[in-house]
Order: sequence, then structure tokens, then C-alpha cells
Amino acid sequence: MAERIPLETLRLQAEECRACPLCEGRTNLVFGTGSETARVLIVGEAPGKNEDLQGEPFVGAAGKNLNALLALAGLTREEVYIANVLKCRPPGNRDPQADEIQACTPFLREQTRTINPEFIVTLGNFSTKFILKTDRGITGLHGQLQQAGKFKVFPVYHPAAAIYDRTKQAALEEDFRTLGRLLGNDPAPAEEA
Repeated sequence: MAERIPLETLRLQAEECRACPLCEGRTNLVFGTGSETARVLIVGEAPGKNEDLQGEPFVGAAGKNLNALLALAGLTREEVYIANVLKCRPPGNRDPQADEIQACTPFLREQTRTINPEFIVTLGNFSTKFILKTDRGITGLHGQLQQAGKFKVFPVYHPAAAIYDRTKQAALEEDFRTLGRLLGNDPAPAEEA
């Protein structure tokens, strides 16, 4: 087995990356944050405006929602590692393009090897399709435990999707409670309606 590359070394390599034009428009690289020994790796799509400004994933409204969802699974941000498929913000928060994903995902692969999580939670279509190597969308996959190599993969809707489509919030909450049960945590009970 090849030696694992320390995350700080990977971060420095990513800061030097010029493999696609996204590096030209970034304010900050958004490499990832959290525990280097996390049982759970959370993988989003790409940084947004707030993330680009602060250099940290999920710091805006979607990040607040993610924090609340993690609590439902009995987790905190400090216990997980949070990364994105892309490390630089696409202009205007547009969807990642295939060539950008191809250029950037070697960093995500190495982050995954170094952290060696038990679970990978994919947020939304782009991370789910990349990690599971599938064309199936998140609507048909969310909340269903999958396997990718040695990793347990748990696809969920992107927390930002629930901000724009409130009907997805209940599914997200239930999926994170399920994640907590899969981890053996005592997730927060569903609120009585």
C-alpha cells in the first residue's frame, strides 16, 4: 500500500494547482476541514461565495443547516472531515464541469486515502455520482447505504437544496438520523408534529 500523504502536504499541493482555470478566480483555496482521523468524510460539490472568502467549506446558510443535521446524527463538525469535489469556486456558483472534476478529484482521492473514513457521506448529485461512479441521481439514492470499494457511502441531498426546496429538509433530517444509527450513535429523536 502506498504511503498516505499528510493533509497539510496535500493542501500545499492544491494551493499550487493550476490544472484548470478555476484557480484564476479564487480568493482562497477551500481544501477541507475537520478531524484527520474522522470516521465520517462529508463530500460536497464545490465552494460557494462565503466558502471562497473564508477558505473553509460549508460556512454559509448551507453550513448552518449541515451543522444542525450533523447534530441529528450525534456528530459535530470537529468529529468529521468536510471536503468538496472541487477546491475552487466555480464562477457564479455554476455546476462543476467535467474537466474541472477530472483535474481536482485526485486531491479528494488522496484526502480520502489519508483520512481513511468508515463512511463517506455524499451531499447532492455531483459528489454522489463521482464517488459511486453512477449516473443515478440523488433523489433515487438518498438515504440508502451503498458500497464503493472498502467505503460505506451514504448519499443525502445537499443541505443547500433544502434551503431552496423546503420539502427536502424532512428527508435530510431523517437521512442524518439514519446515519447516526448506522454509526451506533444515539441520534436526536424526531420532533413530534
